[in-house]
Amino acid sequence: MRCLSIHQPWAWAILHAGKNVENRFWSTRYRGPLLIHASKSPASYKAQNPDRWRERYGIELPAWDHLVKGAIIGVIELVDCFHDSERVVVSAWTEGPWQWLLADPRPFPEPIPFRGLQQLFMVPDTLIPQAFH
Repeated sequence: MRCLSIHQPWAWAILHAGKNVENRFWSTRYRGPLLIHASKSPASYKAQNPDRWRERYGIELPAWDHLVKGAIIGVIELVDCFHDSERVVVSAWTEGPWQWLLADPRPFPEPIPFRGLQQLFMVPDTLIPQAFH
Protein backbone atom coordinates (compact mmCIF):
# COMPACT_ATOMS: atom_id res chain seq x y z
CA MET A 1 0.00 0.00 0.00
CA ARG A 2 1.24 3.54 -0.72
CA CYS A 3 2.29 5.72 2.19
CA LEU A 4 3.12 9.38 2.76
CA SER A 5 5.30 10.64 5.60
CA ILE A 6 3.90 13.80 7.17
CA HIS A 7 5.30 15.96 9.97
CA GLN A 8 3.36 16.35 13.17
CA PRO A 9 0.99 17.98 14.01
CA TRP A 10 -0.31 17.64 10.44
CA ALA A 11 -0.46 13.83 10.45
CA TRP A 12 -2.55 13.98 13.63
CA ALA A 13 -4.81 16.68 12.16
CA ILE A 14 -5.55 14.57 9.06
CA LEU A 15 -6.73 11.61 11.12
CA HIS A 16 -8.30 13.38 14.12
CA ALA A 17 -9.11 17.04 13.42
CA GLY A 18 -10.79 17.20 10.01
CA LYS A 19 -7.75 18.24 7.97
CA ASN A 20 -9.07 17.34 4.53
CA VAL A 21 -6.24 18.88 2.50
CA GLU A 22 -2.57 17.96 2.43
CA ASN A 23 -0.44 20.77 1.02
CA ARG A 24 2.53 19.75 -1.10
CA PHE A 25 5.01 21.30 -3.52
CA TRP A 26 4.36 18.49 -6.00
CA SER A 27 1.36 16.78 -7.53
CA THR A 28 0.50 13.12 -7.87
CA ARG A 29 -1.65 11.13 -10.26
CA TYR A 30 -2.28 8.50 -7.62
CA ARG A 31 -5.81 8.20 -6.22
CA GLY A 32 -6.93 5.70 -3.61
CA PRO A 33 -5.99 4.51 -0.13
CA LEU A 34 -2.97 6.24 1.36
CA LEU A 35 -1.25 5.32 4.60
CA ILE A 36 -0.28 8.22 6.85
CA HIS A 37 3.16 8.01 8.43
CA ALA A 38 3.93 10.45 11.26
CA SER A 39 7.52 11.58 10.90
CA LYS A 40 9.90 12.08 13.82
CA SER A 41 10.96 15.57 12.75
CA PRO A 42 9.91 18.36 15.13
CA ALA A 43 10.53 21.08 12.49
CA SER A 44 6.90 21.71 11.49
CA TYR A 45 5.66 21.43 15.05
CA LYS A 46 8.14 24.02 16.32
CA ALA A 47 6.91 26.45 13.66
CA GLN A 48 3.32 26.31 14.94
CA ASN A 49 1.66 29.00 17.03
CA PRO A 50 -1.00 27.69 19.46
CA ASP A 51 -2.99 30.96 19.21
CA ARG A 52 -3.06 30.69 15.39
CA TRP A 53 -4.32 27.11 15.65
CA ARG A 54 -7.24 28.20 17.84
CA GLU A 55 -8.06 31.10 15.51
CA ARG A 56 -7.62 29.38 12.17
CA TYR A 57 -8.65 25.80 12.86
CA GLY A 58 -10.86 26.17 15.93
CA ILE A 59 -8.92 23.53 17.88
CA GLU A 60 -6.04 23.36 20.31
CA LEU A 61 -2.57 22.46 19.08
CA PRO A 62 -1.88 19.06 20.66
CA ALA A 63 1.16 18.74 22.90
CA TRP A 64 4.26 17.32 21.18
CA ASP A 65 4.53 14.59 23.83
CA HIS A 66 1.01 13.37 23.00
CA LEU A 67 1.71 12.91 19.29
CA VAL A 68 2.90 9.64 17.76
CA LYS A 69 6.14 9.89 15.81
CA GLY A 70 8.03 7.42 13.62
CA ALA A 71 5.02 5.25 12.84
CA ILE A 72 2.18 4.61 10.43
CA ILE A 73 -0.89 5.88 12.24
CA GLY A 74 -3.80 5.42 9.83
CA VAL A 75 -5.14 5.47 6.31
CA ILE A 76 -7.14 7.98 4.26
CA GLU A 77 -8.49 8.14 0.72
CA LEU A 78 -6.61 10.43 -1.64
CA VAL A 79 -9.52 11.73 -3.72
CA ASP A 80 -7.89 14.31 -6.01
CA CYS A 81 -5.02 16.75 -6.48
CA PHE A 82 -5.35 20.42 -7.46
CA HIS A 83 -2.98 23.27 -8.16
CA ASP A 84 -3.42 26.41 -6.06
CA SER A 85 -4.35 28.39 -9.18
CA GLU A 86 -7.50 26.25 -9.59
CA ARG A 87 -8.80 27.11 -6.10
CA VAL A 88 -11.02 24.03 -6.13
CA VAL A 89 -10.62 23.23 -2.45
CA VAL A 90 -11.65 25.90 0.02
CA SER A 91 -10.63 24.96 3.53
CA ALA A 92 -8.86 26.51 6.50
CA TRP A 93 -6.20 23.85 5.86
CA THR A 94 -5.51 24.99 2.26
CA GLU A 95 -2.13 26.66 1.76
CA GLY A 96 -0.80 25.35 -1.59
CA PRO A 97 0.79 25.22 -4.05
CA TRP A 98 -0.65 21.72 -4.56
CA GLN A 99 -3.59 20.52 -2.51
CA TRP A 100 -4.30 16.84 -2.12
CA LEU A 101 -7.98 16.34 -1.30
CA LEU A 102 -8.43 13.74 1.46
CA ALA A 103 -11.45 11.80 2.71
CA ASP A 104 -12.43 8.95 5.04
CA PRO A 105 -9.72 9.20 7.73
CA ARG A 106 -9.28 5.92 9.61
CA PRO A 107 -6.76 6.01 12.47
CA PHE A 108 -5.22 2.70 13.48
CA PRO A 109 -5.94 1.43 17.00
CA GLU A 110 -2.17 1.04 17.49
CA PRO A 111 0.64 2.82 15.59
CA ILE A 112 2.88 0.66 13.41
CA PRO A 113 6.54 1.64 13.91
CA PHE A 114 8.06 2.28 10.51
CA ARG A 115 10.74 4.45 8.97
CA GLY A 116 9.37 7.16 6.69
CA LEU A 117 10.73 8.08 3.27
CA GLN A 118 10.48 10.99 0.85
CA GLN A 119 7.64 11.16 -1.72
CA LEU A 120 5.11 8.30 -1.88
CA PHE A 121 6.57 4.98 -0.83
CA MET A 122 5.33 1.41 -0.60
CA VAL A 123 4.62 -0.45 2.65
CA PRO A 124 4.03 -4.23 2.63
CA ASP A 125 0.31 -4.99 2.94
CA THR A 126 1.13 -7.63 5.55
CA LEU A 127 2.01 -4.87 8.06
CA ILE A 128 -1.41 -3.22 7.82
CA PRO A 129 -4.40 -4.54 9.79
CA GLN A 130 -6.71 -6.39 7.37
CA ALA A 131 -9.70 -4.22 8.30
CA PHE A 132 -7.93 -1.17 6.84
CA HIS A 133 -7.20 -2.52 3.33
